Amino acid sequence: MRILQTISGLSAKSGGPSTCTYDLLAAMRRMECEVDLMTLQADDLVGNGEQWIKALPDDSVGGYGYSRNMNRFLSRSEYDLYHTNGMWMHCNHETCVAARRKGKPYIITPHGMLYPQALARSAWKKKLLLTFGGVTKDLREAACIHATCRMEMEHYKALGYCNPVAVIPNPVSIPAYFPLERTGMSKNCIGYLGRLHPYKRPDVLIKAWARLKEDTLNSELILMGKGTADYERYLRELVETLGLKNVRFLGMVTGEKKFKTLASLRALCVPSKTENFGMTVAEALIAQTPVICTNTAPWEDLNTYHCGWWVENDVDTLARTIRDALSLPDAEIDEMGKNGFQLVKDNYSDTQVATKMKRLYEWILHGGEKPEFVYEG
Repeated sequence: MRILQTISGLSAKSGGPSTCTYDLLAAMRRMECEVDLMTLQADDLVGNGEQWIKALPDDSVGGYGYSRNMNRFLSRSEYDLYHTNGMWMHCNHETCVAARRKGKPYIITPHGMLYPQALARSAWKKKLLLTFGGVTKDLREAACIHATCRMEMEHYKALGYCNPVAVIPNPVSIPAYFPLERTGMSKNCIGYLGRLHPYKRPDVLIKAWARLKEDTLNSELILMGKGTADYERYLRELVETLGLKNVRFLGMVTGEKKFKTLASLRALCVPSKTENFGMTVAEALIAQTPVICTNTAPWEDLNTYHCGWWVENDVDTLARTIRDALSLPDAEIDEMGKNGFQLVKDNYSDTQVATKMKRLYEWILHGGEKPEFVYEG
């Protein structure tokens, strides 16, 4: 079977969707699955220039990303199944249209873009696309919707759609240099990793940090990531206004340096308004670092497997949980780190996720027994 996945952009700056799409396809290619990826060229394209990444010259126009190069590629393509990543972009809609024209099945992975909170952003534009832009038809006629957690499936079903939904988590690629030695750790450091954006709420983490006062005199808050110049300036001014001397901005941190920094932390904090999966949670866990994650992300496993804290999404709770993490014995932090690594290895490895996706493709194309992770009706 020949499969084409599509995504509007595969830039490293795009974060989770780019990384998890690449990791999934790389794992499937290692399993000798014939899966290609269509996207637009970028200076910081994720990957290593593999031939199966069909990176087209970037001729995109406007916020919708209209691309004649994508139209031409899709019209000339010959695949058995099409699978698009994301919503609301020309790439996503045109992939569905091309599949229907060719009489081929297609899958949509919304990547959290149908959550109520996501639909509320630029709501009028999304209503126009749903009503007049063909997106409702794209969703309704998809052979399957791929959700990364049950919460995402429930939000999708609540919109009134009845087609099958496959619940398959994002893949986590464990680098060859793992597991890292957690020697020389900055045991009192709490970290943040991700885009510096209001939706990710790093400002709330800074405010929670400020409430701890004397509890953090010998500790440091490290923020990894980039944002707009205006928002980064706001965060730095907030730190100054609150009189904090123990907050450090590292900027964009990637690759082995990112994982080594994660491994040096006592805990990573993920305070987002909502997360469809939360790749930074998984990345911290494979670095054997416990995670403080608000319950707006689907990571109840942090409590179940004793590898972190899955807590309410408010400043007081974050401050209290950070205090708890700083006060725990080092031996317990180490034990939580080992539990987290095992959790990801056993449940979220790229090989396991790729195997499930392969089964989904085979079921859609060839029928047979429905996979246990597919829900209908």
